[in-house]
Order: sequence, then C-alpha cells, then structure tokens
Amino acid sequence: MHLLNEKSVTARVLDRVLLPVEKISKQVVFDCRMCGQCILHETGLTCPMRCPKNERNGPCGGVHPNGNCEVFPDKPCVWVQGIERAQRLPLWREHIGELHPPVDWRLKDTSSWINLFTGRDQIHPKGWDAGNGNK
Repeated sequence: MHLLNEKSVTARVLDRVLLPVEKISKQVVFDCRMCGQCILHETGLTCPMRCPKNERNGPCGGVHPNGNCEVFPDKPCVWVQGIERAQRLPLWREHIGELHPPVDWRLKDTSSWINLFTGRDQIHPKGWDAGNGNK
C-alpha cells in the first residue's frame, strides 16, 4: 500500500521539505549516507552504508578478531557495531538477521521517508523477488 504517488505535487512538496530535515538529522545522529532505502531500525540503528564495501546484509569475511574493519583496521566494523547495538534495542532486535535487497543506487540522496510512503523503496532488481518470498 502506497500513501503517496511519487509523481504527485504533494510528494514533490514533501520531498523538498523533508529531504533537508531527514538529511541533517540522520547524518548528525546516525552518520547516515542517504541511500534512500533506510534500514536503520533493522541494523541496530547503525547505518550499514558506512561499510566501505557497502555490505547490506552483514559483515564481510574479513572482520578482524578484535571486531575491526578489514579495509580500515583502525576502525570498528560497522556490522559488528550494528549487531551489538541491536541486542540492546527494545524493539526490532530480531531484525538484524533479515535479508535485504541490493541497494538501488538510483535512490541515493533521496528521502527514504518519501520513498517509503510512495513505495519507491520496494522496487527490487529483476530476479530478486523470485526466491525470497517478497512481493
């Protein structure tokens, strides 16, 4: 169910109003990368797009034993942080293990809030829906 038509005047006006608010608030609080398909609530309120490999479904195989990143060994792995934070959440804690579709880079720097209301964030690459039960 979509609450807005993405081409409607209402969606365009809301986008102009909400995008700056979303961008500033999420960048300050979550170091958000504005992928346009926010899954913060499913990743322990840790933006997975901070991963230098853009891993969307968990850590890569190169996480160091101390939990640091393979690419930037002096920094903690984004996914290790997300898994640890998810365990402390009162809600959504079990969502950390959910499988997510690949990032649609056409949505980069757009409002994930508007994309949610218009359903734009639910448009998956061809073949993605075939085996995982998504609509």
